[in-house]
Amino acid sequence: MGTEQTQQNYSVLLGASDAPVELAAEYANRHGLIAGATGTGKTVSLQVVAEGFSRIGVPVFMADVKGDLSGLIVPSNGSERLLSRAAKTGPDPYVAASYPVLFWDLFGAQGYPIRTTISELGPLLLSRLLELNDTQEGVLNVAFRVADEEGLLLLDLPDLRSLLHHVAEHRAEYSARFGNVSSASVSAIQRRLLVLETQGGEHLFGEPALELDDLMRLADDGRGMINILAADQLIRSPRLYATFLLWLLSELFETLPEVGDPDKPRLVLFFDEAHLLFDDAPKALLDKVEQVVRLIRSKGVGVFFVTQNPMDIPDDVASQIGNRIQHALRAFTPRDQKVAKAAADSFRPNPKLDARQAITELGVGEALVSTLIKKGVPGIVQRTLMRPPDSQIGPATAQQRKACMQAGPLVGKYEHRVDRESAYEILAQRAEQAAAEEALQKQLDEHRKAAEKAAKEAAKRSSKRRSSSRRKSTAESFWTSTAKSLGTQLGRTLLRGLLGSLTRK
Repeated sequence: MGTEQTQQNYSVLLGASDAPVELAAEYANRHGLIAGATGTGKTVSLQVVAEGFSRIGVPVFMADVKGDLSGLIVPSNGSERLLSRAAKTGPDPYVAASYPVLFWDLFGAQGYPIRTTISELGPLLLSRLLELNDTQEGVLNVAFRVADEEGLLLLDLPDLRSLLHHVAEHRAEYSARFGNVSSASVSAIQRRLLVLETQGGEHLFGEPALELDDLMRLADDGRGMINILAADQLIRSPRLYATFLLWLLSELFETLPEVGDPDKPRLVLFFDEAHLLFDDAPKALLDKVEQVVRLIRSKGVGVFFVTQNPMDIPDDVASQIGNRIQHALRAFTPRDQKVAKAAADSFRPNPKLDARQAITELGVGEALVSTLIKKGVPGIVQRTLMRPPDSQIGPATAQQRKACMQAGPLVGKYEHRVDRESAYEILAQRAEQAAAEEALQKQLDEHRKAAEKAAKEAAKRSSKRRSSSRRKSTAESFWTSTAKSLGTQLGRTLLRGLLGSLTRK
């Protein structure tokens, strides 16, 4: 007789209303939103949710915009205030605790460097991020095709720049094979790459590239690792921030196998300052984000957007969000009032609660919460007192962060950049070889011309000698002939004279 595998009911305790308010882990891959005005408790709520996922063995990745989340590595101080709130928000006794954390930083200053390669990003996503038109996108695809055919690795920005220069130099050849490749399109792509580099893109591209498995680790005690990306500097480069987040989503989607609806997600991502993904983004990029968010749930990945204004999230993306934690919104202006009304109306109504009025009256640490319940149905909105985190509210010290990194499982793996032979080096070698061959050919041509000139001069001198010799021979023959003639005539005259005198005697 076969055995049936039962699904476990994992949940994350968020706080309490009339009863404990929980987020069912089996629906965490239906995505979520944490929103609210500055100072209303969004960051603490993010910390609480991250701790909850870690406790049930789910790895977490989050961007730390203000630097506050590093406090996860330090137990809370267990103050009277925390204990009092904990008593109101959960049935379990409050226990201060630290959590297993891996620190990451695209710039490599506050954590392990995160890198990917140009090849892994691919021409389609790169075109969207650089906002290329159809013609420029076509040229970029030609460049990637040339790299594949000629075995040119594209690891970093110098590789791509060298490749584009190579394509421009041989555009006649590639135009004949792939269609028109104009120098103007290549120049436009190069300028867009300069914008990305100005925002720090050279830090994102290179090796060793990030292995996704390192974001999905479990600690020795079975808790999920909490990956914290230092983003306090990164958000000053919104294009780079959007590039990284979209690449991460796309890479997870393309790499992870389908798992359907597991009892808990494999990974949960928190994107703070989510509006940076969408502000002034071209439609093609928004379409890509919406597509990945919609489909990545089947890979067992949950995405939570964290933002001040819930209207920052485009409608196509917001429609995929099933779990909502809405902190207070301030309705001082007509526009604020419109936003507050729209946010309140996005919840499933609760007959006992006026969400429109409550959303402007919430205190710090309170939120309107609606999570998916049985069969994925949205639960009614509840005014919830959020539970306090087990770890420290506020940043850890630099020494505590450093000690955590030194004791981590990835020490020595990502810190040092590897610059192996790739397109830049190969094309540079080809250029040097071509220049050397050109210089050698020039020398050979110069030697050939010199030899030809010397041969012509030698031939000219030889011709002069032959002409002089011919003139000399002619003169000598003339004088010899003349002398002989004169000699003969003189001899005859003398003979006749001699004979005449003898006769007269």
